[in-house]
Amino acid sequence: MSPQFKDLKKTLDKLVIKYEKPAFIPADPISIPHRFSKKEDIEIAGFFVSIFAWGNRTAILKSADKLMELLQNRPHEFLTQSTQAQLKTISTFYHRTLNGEDSLAIAKAIRRIYLSGSNFEELFKAKNPEEPLINRMSRFRKEFIKNMEPHNIKHIADMEGGSAAKRLNMFLRWMVRSNDKGVDFGLWKSIKPSELYLPLDVHCARRGRALGLLTRKQNDRKAVEEITGCLKEFCPEDPAKYDFALFAPEVEKALAER
Repeated sequence: MSPQFKDLKKTLDKLVIKYEKPAFIPADPISIPHRFSKKEDIEIAGFFVSIFAWGNRTAILKSADKLMELLQNRPHEFLTQSTQAQLKTISTFYHRTLNGEDSLAIAKAIRRIYLSGSNFEELFKAKNPEEPLINRMSRFRKEFIKNMEPHNIKHIADMEGGSAAKRLNMFLRWMVRSNDKGVDFGLWKSIKPSELYLPLDVHCARRGRALGLLTRKQNDRKAVEEITGCLKEFCPEDPAKYDFALFAPEVEKALAER
């Protein structure tokens, strides 16, 4: 590792220590699954919220509050035990490009998975010890969108098809990374933190390019692989922890300007 990258690693490690703290949870979409203690509720709330977690954070959290109200603040029980008429109330939920029909289709897909006796983690489990995470993400997507109309699937990104899949990678970070700092949940043991990709959004990409961690101009799968590869040189066992170093300073700045 070059002296320049050694210095950068030290800087990023300090930022991770600064920002991976419960104090930053209330301003982040991860605050929504943190309302729950039941594993299934955490998974469902985390996945549903991650789907529309882009743009203005205040608006995201306001919409998430409305969604949790529609789910009667018991996501797993509501989705698995509600009548069809009750379930249809989800069609009143929308956020930016996520419309009511999309919301209902996502709710039905989640319901189908849990009523089949499966769950989110089960769908991401490797078929063999060598199967890469990106293949498992693609397999999850195929299963999840199985009964959806073509116009409803745009919110479930396909990283294997070239997308950065920021929101899905963020959800996986929440579920997989250790909860020893009180932020992520560490619920899933079938995926190793070393397998995770950086959730690449415009903030992380901009800072990544400024720091020399990313040269690719498009924010796509190749960019995710490039920047995650660089971060693995800093911490092979947990490259996604640098999400805190690359993204959280932008959040703090935005909060200070409110």
